[in-house]
Amino acid sequence: MPVVAPVIETARLRLRSGRLADKHNHVAMWADERVTRFIGGEPRAPDVSWGKFLSAAGLWPVMGFGYWVFADKATDALVGMGGLSYFGRGIAELEGLPEAGWALDADHWGAGFATEAMTAALGWADANLDAPEVRCIIDAGNDASERVAAKLGFRCIGESDTLGHVVAIYSRRRGGSL
Repeated sequence: MPVVAPVIETARLRLRSGRLADKHNHVAMWADERVTRFIGGEPRAPDVSWGKFLSAAGLWPVMGFGYWVFADKATDALVGMGGLSYFGRGIAELEGLPEAGWALDADHWGAGFATEAMTAALGWADANLDAPEVRCIIDAGNDASERVAAKLGFRCIGESDTLGHVVAIYSRRRGGSL
């Protein structure tokens, strides 16, 4: 069981563990209301975003999967984060399955980075996890994430209001089949 994120390289990205050098970019990303509009609803204070960054690293030794920093391969700068999680959200449809999630710095939207990074992350999951499927949730109106989910092989299986607002629940079978 991995205790740190394995390094995965794609054409333009390096998926790797977070580092102290990522703090500034991470805090700035989560202070941007464009990024948080569909993830939490409001910009995060620096201490909150840094705490979440550190807790994401804790997924690996506890769960054997977790989040990666999506770093630009040429500069090693953080352009986003994502991967697989278990956050204990209380949504019955997520229990017992890895939950996919991704977020990019708004300056990197529209370039295909989310699809590229999550294709690699889900490929790793298919090869290394004994999970028949991966699920994810997406807030209503987050059309960009819905398009990414579709490209990754997710399909909508329902909705939940457990979090206090409606989210769509998506499922992707191992190997990406619908």
